[in-house]
Formats: sequence, structure tokens, C-alpha cells
Amino acid sequence: MKFKNLTLFVLLLIIADQLLKVWIKTHLALGEAIPVFEWFQLRFVENNGAAFGMQIASNGGYDWGKLILGLFRISMVGVLTYALWKGCHMGKKVPKGVLVGGAMVLAGALGNIIDSAFYGMIFTASTPMTVATLGEGYSSFMFGRVVDMFYFPLFKWENVPGFLSFLVDRDNYFFGAIFNLADAYISVAVVYLLLFQHKFFNK
Repeated sequence: MKFKNLTLFVLLLIIADQLLKVWIKTHLALGEAIPVFEWFQLRFVENNGAAFGMQIASNGGYDWGKLILGLFRISMVGVLTYALWKGCHMGKKVPKGVLVGGAMVLAGALGNIIDSAFYGMIFTASTPMTVATLGEGYSSFMFGRVVDMFYFPLFKWENVPGFLSFLVDRDNYFFGAIFNLADAYISVAVVYLLLFQHKFFNK
């Protein structure tokens, strides 16, 4: 597989992710939802994006945890890009499925990095009452918030065991997580690589 074809694939995935995020951010107030089916909604939430919710604040609340995580993600994107470039030049030694899966992980990581890096600079702050617009930003470079929107309240699960509480939201709906296209790219790619490309990684 040619690296330029893989690059085009990554760009198309990023564009789809960003178009949806920009539409959600500029058309919905924070917390607003659009019911699609009874079990599926587009619900606008924002994720601060710091590692494990960590905010190491000092002198005015500077979030070192978020900055360190952002820089780490950027460095990992560089490593993954190089690995894909090298894989493309190794011919049939690297299966196309591995390259496509890696490209999906790369697109997902870049999609969320773009939110953190630039949304705080180019959008006004989203609130439960107003829709964000392009203009003076609410934060600086690498301190924006990630836009999430896919919500699947499949059914209510009462009396959830404590170790499974992450699977439900505060109203006990399963599946409780809200995620975006970039997250979906990464999740689908990782599951695919583990299930169907494990022989390559075992080598």
C-alpha cells in the first residue's frame, strides 16, 4: 500500500470527524440532545481531556496534566506516522489490514488532538444556554475541550455492581459513555487488530 493513499484515508477520516464536531458545537447548546432512535441520541458534551481527569493546578489554575498529555499524544502521533510510513515501504511484509488499522488509530488521535489544540482558540465557550460561535476563543493552544456526541442509552441497568459502574451513566443507562467519531476509529481499529492481525504482532 502506498503511503500517499494511506495519508488520504487518514485525512478523509479526520475531515468527517471534524465536520461532525463543528456542526454539533455550532448547532447545539452544551447538554442538548437530538433523539435519532429510542436507543441512540446525538448529545453534545465536552471532555476536558486531561489524563484520568487530572488537573495539576498552580498559580491561577494552570493545568499541567492536560499540557503534558497533549504533548505526549503529539509525540505518539509522530511515532505512529513514522511506523506507518516504514510499514508502507516494507511491501507485503506488513499486511494492508495492519496499515489500515494503524491509520484509523492515527486519524482518531489527530481528530481529538485538533479539538484540544485549536477549539479553545477559535470557538466561544459552549454553555447549556447558548450555541458556540467562531470568534474570540475561551482558552489557549492545547487547552481546548474535546467534543463528544454519540450516546446509546440502550436500557436501564439497576443495581449495577461497583466494578461495572463505568458501563452506565448517572441515570443507570447502559451504555453510558458518550464518544465521538475519533474515539470510534480508535476502538474499531484496536478490536480489529487484536482479533484479525494478532499473528502479525506475535511475530
